[in-house]
Amino acid sequence: MPILDEERHLAESVAAVLAQDVPCPLEVILALGPSGDRTDEVAEALARADDRVTLVANPSGRTPEGLNAAIGAASYDVVARVDGHGILSDGYLATALRTLAETEAANVGGIMDAEGTTDFERAVAVAMKSKLGVGGVKFKQGGAAGPADTVYLGVFRRSWLDKVGGYDPRFTRAQDWEMNYRIRSAGGAVWFTPQLKVTYRPRGSFRALARQYRQYGQWRRVVARQHKGSINARYLAPPTALVAIAVGTVGGFVWRPLWVVPAGYLGAITAGGAAISRGAGPAVRVRVPPVLATMHLSWGWGFLTSRIRLTEDVQRTSSDRRVA
Repeated sequence: MPILDEERHLAESVAAVLAQDVPCPLEVILALGPSGDRTDEVAEALARADDRVTLVANPSGRTPEGLNAAIGAASYDVVARVDGHGILSDGYLATALRTLAETEAANVGGIMDAEGTTDFERAVAVAMKSKLGVGGVKFKQGGAAGPADTVYLGVFRRSWLDKVGGYDPRFTRAQDWEMNYRIRSAGGAVWFTPQLKVTYRPRGSFRALARQYRQYGQWRRVVARQHKGSINARYLAPPTALVAIAVGTVGGFVWRPLWVVPAGYLGAITAGGAAISRGAGPAVRVRVPPVLATMHLSWGWGFLTSRIRLTEDVQRTSSDRRVA
């Protein structure tokens, strides 16, 4: 578990791992970054309370380096990635072990089940579970079991992590997608099953959500540069929409019919937001359209403006350390 500023959810997340019923030894390795809250105190208390919890240092606070440090300290031949704000469902690890055995896959994973505790977080969860919000992504919306490009988090055969060299430490974001690409390129199978479910706590403000999705866009562009042919139409939709909206908004001052483009987008997210949030409370429903816009446009802006070069990216600023 790569941990940074997870005071709020860490104890709940670790408890869900330790409660798993598996027919084998279990250990939890927390790779601790330089948190600005009480995360370290919480982690130390967890380690004192249960000797299955081990703490390792991750001075950079960056997710791939934390993951590699934790994997390096792992004792067993199956490694499960868990985040400090993710809550494993009952039977998650047992199902993953069974699926690894049945499919002979290198990595198995399931659904990122977004679940908010505030009205804003619930609105983000609604958006994240919809095609309107994130396209047809199995690990966020579900679907039939089978091979996949990537999965949420992942439960790996240790031998495959060793074979591909673990996570690329240059990838602040998209490190899962990038490593799964290398696994597939080396002949390994990445397998999705909807039986594997992890409760995910969404970002709690527009600012945090915008930063998260901007970084998603930035790093998906880096993956596209690094691995030619890995991009598809779904990833190009947000930057295309952003350009069209910008051109329509500015151009409308010269030729008014162009304003139909931003107006059409506003109408689409308003009507679509109302449809996908049906059954939610008014305070959630009113937040869904601006949440959708924040996700789409921040992702598109990050993709279009990405200037990250991998040779320069090992040293990151503190504003980029907070990753999911």
